[in-house]
Amino acid sequence: MDFWNAAQAIILGIVEGLTEFLPISSTGHQIIVADLIDFRGDRAMAFNIIIQLGAILAVVWEFRRKILEVVVGLPTHAPARRFTLNLLIAFMPAVALGVIFADTIHEYLFNPITVAAALVIGGMIMLWAERREHSIEVEHVDQMCWHHALKIGFVQCLAMIPGTSRSGSTIIGGLLFGLSRKAATEFSFFLAMPTMVGAAVYSGYKYRDLFQPSDLPVFAIGFVVSFMFAMIAVRALLKFIANHSYAVFAWYRIVFGLLILATWQFGWVDWSTASA
Repeated sequence: MDFWNAAQAIILGIVEGLTEFLPISSTGHQIIVADLIDFRGDRAMAFNIIIQLGAILAVVWEFRRKILEVVVGLPTHAPARRFTLNLLIAFMPAVALGVIFADTIHEYLFNPITVAAALVIGGMIMLWAERREHSIEVEHVDQMCWHHALKIGFVQCLAMIPGTSRSGSTIIGGLLFGLSRKAATEFSFFLAMPTMVGAAVYSGYKYRDLFQPSDLPVFAIGFVVSFMFAMIAVRALLKFIANHSYAVFAWYRIVFGLLILATWQFGWVDWSTASA
């Protein structure tokens, strides 16, 4: 492992950790940054699986008490069973549509220009969602009904388009479907656990031949860095949404997306995967 390989792992680990649970699209940022630092191909695909696991481990650790409470309460506690059922209901649409469309989406849409367009469009939708009058039906995740979970599950499927943002889709979907900002954010975190673990296991098995022992040091660096920065991002977001809206993330998406489109349009940056 040379210095540049380690630097690439650190850069992408930071990007994954900071963006995975913010509504700004971690996949989109990974595609753009990886293109800029020339980290692509089969190795990059395997690396992304590992750093996503690092990020999800951070949110599991942050909500370990709630997870333990649900696991212990499953046999006798009705709210724990309802919460678990809601997660399963919200998780299933992504399973079904992911298996059907994942390869096609990866082949045709995983490029910086698609990401930039999705960032801008998603940002405008977020601004609209934040400015409309909210009618709150659910203050806490334990108060959710199955139909809330199902609708959020279908909205999450939009995140298969890179640049849309899984957390952004579920959070804004939650707001539109009557969840409070806190409930929508927390449910997004919890839904990320089965969704990301399931996607990582599926991708890990499908692309198992890409994992090489020689890549272990680079993968280990990315995993640890992703975990650390995801922990920072999760805690910061929970504090931020207590007193702020998501408008700042919407404007970030719009400005960043327009910047990428401008560099492409005027030829300032050679987005080598733009036509992939």
